[in-house]
Amino acid sequence: MNRSPVWHPFTQHALEPPMTRIVSTEGAYLIDEDGNRILDLISSWWVVTHGHRHPRIVEAIREAAQSLDQVIFAEFSHMPAERLAAELIEIAPPGLRHVFYSDSGSTSVEVALKMALGSFHNTGQARDRIVVMEHGYHGDTIGTMAAGERGVFNAAYAPLLFEVDRLPFPQAGRQQRTLDMFEAVCRTGRVAALLIEPLVLGAGGMKIYAAEVLAGLAEIARRYGCLFIADEVMTGWGRTGTLFACEQAGIRPDILCTSKGLTGGALPLAATLCNEAVFEAHFSADRRKTFFHSSSYTANPIACAAAIANLEIWRSEAVEERISRLAGLHRRHLARFEGDGRFTGVRQIGTIAALDLAVPEGGYLADAGPRMRRLFRERGLLVRPLGNVIYLMPPYCVTEGEIDRAYDAIDEVASLVLGKPR
Repeated sequence: MNRSPVWHPFTQHALEPPMTRIVSTEGAYLIDEDGNRILDLISSWWVVTHGHRHPRIVEAIREAAQSLDQVIFAEFSHMPAERLAAELIEIAPPGLRHVFYSDSGSTSVEVALKMALGSFHNTGQARDRIVVMEHGYHGDTIGTMAAGERGVFNAAYAPLLFEVDRLPFPQAGRQQRTLDMFEAVCRTGRVAALLIEPLVLGAGGMKIYAAEVLAGLAEIARRYGCLFIADEVMTGWGRTGTLFACEQAGIRPDILCTSKGLTGGALPLAATLCNEAVFEAHFSADRRKTFFHSSSYTANPIACAAAIANLEIWRSEAVEERISRLAGLHRRHLARFEGDGRFTGVRQIGTIAALDLAVPEGGYLADAGPRMRRLFRERGLLVRPLGNVIYLMPPYCVTEGEIDRAYDAIDEVASLVLGKPR
């Protein structure tokens, strides 16, 4: 059999069978070339919010393509980008006034890091340290890897990575330790920014922490004059129960990163929003203070049109009700696993549900992960455990029956992997 020349992400091709080819998508499903319908319980890596190929987004893409394709954004602008920026500012946490476009979650965070460091450099302040939280993940570009958890993901690239200050994850009962450590680092006067995933660390294992801790970190950052960067790439667009996770802590980030659900999952697009002070630090007659960042496809008009359609869906459809219904379904089903010895850490925030399979060796490389993934696929379900961490993050169009099916599969798959019937 001929081997495909395609190199897939996060895939060890020596251990994986040939990739299943998807020929169409619909609602909560991927449909393969044999006609099998695969229930997408992770929103195709957390990007699809309303469901695959939502008619409004598809139509917006079709209409935009009739008049625009890519437009160089260093010398021109266009209405889709202008309108989207205005609408993002309107719905974002208060105080964010400017929008810088890029192509992915990773690049939106790279932009944020450069904005933060550039702000202090341009104003003559010796602040060059970035503070992050342990177990965090912010992307796979060099800057975002440096800010993320160190380990198997980035060990080969260690010579390229800069050092950051890491705060301990605020476990229940030990939250003050995280706040105290952040304040101690801030006292050095060197901190440029705190970069954090609000309320839940995604790829780090769906680790959830309290909104009060997020609010406390933001207050310390404000008091010591360092910038607060909210990485809402995964947590935004309703995943935690509110449009942006920051809302639950009542905070105003200086910089906010968004991507994934920005276009409803239809096209790649990202935006980094910042406050007036960050923009003004780069606004100068001195061209050396220019914000030197770009990508060829910055503010692609067709992607911007898809994002505008996504915002219209939020305004005109019952999205919040769907999110609330999905959160309720998770709560009801997770209750069946409380006290179940096969699992630990049963948890939920908004539309995200997670629980850890009780295996001797956990972590991302736990052997249980690939085995569970294969067993879920045999049942027509797309679930990609993070090692021994099983999580569900489906699109908001998923039905009660489909969620019932997902949790029944978790029950069955766990018993098969552990060899322990409930």
